[in-house]
Amino acid sequence: MVYLKPFLIPLLLLCLWAGLSALDAVNRYLVPPPTEVWKSAIDLLQEGDLQRHILASVRRVLLGFFTTSIIAIPLAVLLYFYRLTEGYLRFILEFMRNTPPLAAIPLLILWFGIGEASKLAVIILASFFPIFLSALSGLRSVDRRLMEMADTLELTGIEKLRFVLIPGALPPIVTGLRLGFGYSWRALIGAELIAASVGLGYMILDAQELARTDTVFVGIAVIGALGYVFDLIFLRLIRHFFFYANLGDQL
Repeated sequence: MVYLKPFLIPLLLLCLWAGLSALDAVNRYLVPPPTEVWKSAIDLLQEGDLQRHILASVRRVLLGFFTTSIIAIPLAVLLYFYRLTEGYLRFILEFMRNTPPLAAIPLLILWFGIGEASKLAVIILASFFPIFLSALSGLRSVDRRLMEMADTLELTGIEKLRFVLIPGALPPIVTGLRLGFGYSWRALIGAELIAASVGLGYMILDAQELARTDTVFVGIAVIGALGYVFDLIFLRLIRHFFFYANLGDQL
């Protein structure tokens, strides 16, 4: 029964949606009945279009997310160990943090063209700061007494990072990664605005131009469901490889 709790409210909303549609209480063009959305999903699956769009979007999101992670977390570590560096980087980091990634799309097209690079750049810009700031905050929140003990034991910088800092900062890092992955999915629509011919974002925008609201609902539902599944997989992997860390209620 515990595993069903997250799905109770969605099921109730689905029943409400179906009931209102059956009573013609909502505009069928704006909010098509669940049966129409389901039929659209089945048609897309049978034609192979949905699988093709899903694979393209998942590849873009995962590549952008992992690229962001291998940049943001080491940069947070660098700023933790070399705090003077932050003074030189503060302005550019704050400038970039307050600039919406979608505002940079025209420049990204000029710099990287209309290929995959510009789409990945949008995802990276959207997901970078949740990961970076959470990692830096987590590292700085590690108990100073643990660091003093590490100094007493004469641990090297790598050993401090491996045995003290990463375990101690893991909960905020995990939170940042989860937020970053969510922002990657959110940036997907903007990324696939850039001359895309395949992907869930492209499918939604194409359906909107064709007034296929049912297909728009399918795309939104698939993006949300995939994000939920990937989040569960990510948390299970973290629990498996970092079983010794106290992650509280995150798992």
